[in-house]
Amino acid sequence: MPRVQTLSEKEVTLFKNLIYGYYESNKRLFSWRNVDNAYHIVVSEIMLQQTQTDRVAKKYEEFLGVFPTIQSLAQASLDRVIATWQGLGYNRRAIALKQFAEVVVAEHGGAVPQDPEILVAFKGIGPNTAASICAFAFNKPTIFIETNIRSVYIHEFFKDETEVHDRDLMPLIEQTLDKNNPRTWYYALMDYGVMLKKTLKNPSRKSKHHAKQSRFEGSDRQVRGAILKMLVIGSTLSEEYFVETIARPAEKVKQILNDLETEGFIRYKKGHYSLSS
Repeated sequence: MPRVQTLSEKEVTLFKNLIYGYYESNKRLFSWRNVDNAYHIVVSEIMLQQTQTDRVAKKYEEFLGVFPTIQSLAQASLDRVIATWQGLGYNRRAIALKQFAEVVVAEHGGAVPQDPEILVAFKGIGPNTAASICAFAFNKPTIFIETNIRSVYIHEFFKDETEVHDRDLMPLIEQTLDKNNPRTWYYALMDYGVMLKKTLKNPSRKSKHHAKQSRFEGSDRQVRGAILKMLVIGSTLSEEYFVETIARPAEKVKQILNDLETEGFIRYKKGHYSLSS
């Protein structure tokens, strides 16, 4: 059961003053903040899943330079989308983003839905991402949590506890939400959370949901990324080429090639692999 805390009006005011006070002098500036293009917000939110902001900042500009509108992304070939995505990792997000664009153009007239319940039905968009898109794109007072927000509420309201569940945090997020300007409020929370992580032991480590990111070096993710990068450069390549080039057991390389084909990233024809078109 959640440990429900009910904050007094004074406690809410003090908390908001703390967060906004820090934000006023220390706000981070990103090109996806305070934009009025919902499609651009969706691109940023998908990119920011499991990826640090400094890596996203450059790729965000590059991606929108190639696909400036949701229509341009919907009409693009998958191989071009994956090639443009290279460097961000977790390439299945690129496929999900393209599929999102295709459906929005075909079924919503190119307008990003403003309802989290509609957005969450799209592949690659969970409840928190759906709510964050609505908050940042449309300034809607939705309730969501992500790693930096989690750090803030654990630090301020659960200082001496461990194994804090998100269900204990969500009521506090709802009680303290600035319903008149949720977009700026969430920016402020995130920036305060980043500061906490830099100056303290990461408060998120007290979360029941905290998990260290798996090692990239030598992982299947690294091999998957290498295969896609080779195909971006080499167009079509044989199975033997990948087996000889990638320093992993042949059966593992073949398995990953098969997985990528099954997932729709690549296609196999006449003994060679290429990016899906």
